[in-house]
Amino acid sequence: MNVTELLRLLQVEHDETAARAEGLREQIEQLIGALAEVEARLAEIVTTGKVIDGLTLPDHEPVPAETATVYQRIVTAFNEHPRRVFRVRDLHELLGLPTDEPSINVTRSRLGRLVRQGLLDQPGRGRFQKRT
Repeated sequence: MNVTELLRLLQVEHDETAARAEGLREQIEQLIGALAEVEARLAEIVTTGKVIDGLTLPDHEPVPAETATVYQRIVTAFNEHPRRVFRVRDLHELLGLPTDEPSINVTRSRLGRLVRQGLLDQPGRGRFQKRT
């Protein structure tokens, strides 16, 4: 086997491996999108269950908003306003959360995590909206 043949075989293997890598990247993107949709739906189901529990069971007190996790409240706010772009302070005001700097920083971190999970987009620095 000469050097030319060896280089040709190496190029063929390179091309096949690159094509496989591209296919895997496409699958990953599809899975990330599907996961984001499922997680958003799960948050909606949890919220709906709490609302129904509060409405349909007269012998139980309604579930107070404080018992919902902050993450659930954040996701619900974005689901209720899917096209709106929020700044962290605006989101705090909407949710009735404290607007002191330490609280804002914690929420900023939470929003970053939701962006990494694919639930939210960050169209600009300090701005967040529901991923479409």
